[in-house]
Amino acid sequence: MPMLGQASGGWTESSSALRILHVGVRNTVGVLTDDSFTQTNPPIVTAAATVTTQVNTALLGVLSGSVAFTRPDGGSNFIGGPVAPAATANTRPLGIFINTANGNSFENTPGTASGKGPYVSSQGTYGNSLYETAVLTGANAGNAVTAYAAGQQLFASRNGYLTNAIAADYAVNTAEQCYEGNSATFNVCTLIGILKMPADATQGELVYDQRI
Repeated sequence: MPMLGQASGGWTESSSALRILHVGVRNTVGVLTDDSFTQTNPPIVTAAATVTTQVNTALLGVLSGSVAFTRPDGGSNFIGGPVAPAATANTRPLGIFINTANGNSFENTPGTASGKGPYVSSQGTYGNSLYETAVLTGANAGNAVTAYAAGQQLFASRNGYLTNAIAADYAVNTAEQCYEGNSATFNVCTLIGILKMPADATQGELVYDQRI
């Protein structure tokens, strides 16, 4: 079912995956890493069966609706997309990118000009049309994620998109370990949000209360 109220079609036809309903903090503290403009999408797990139906694989760089991470490999105060498992020390989710770093055709490109990638942090309520539709790794890799449902917890997938498939996705010992599933480093999962409304045929986005 759609959310209450009416829309002209402007938000459903938007070039941004993230739709701000009630904003927390629009955060611009941090400089984008070089690969924030060059990464492929999806950036880490690319097996055909695992590629989400919600991503435009032709776009490069971090995407609107994807998770912003600390990137100490780039230097202090650098942010960007996810990194390969071998380089994940202190790479932690911060929030959700508002815009695609490279911009879109016929739009201004402030990210490229400034090196900044605004993201939302510190609570808020959002609609997000960029999320995983398949399990990425482990015994269930390539299978559809468990159906999204109200009340579920949302986390950052290995590709930096929203997911509910942590335990199966990362093949970890407990469901409390997530983002790369490195039990030696990432022992506590970072909760991105609580799902309020799953996507359906009418509304193709996850609506959630953000918790990061």
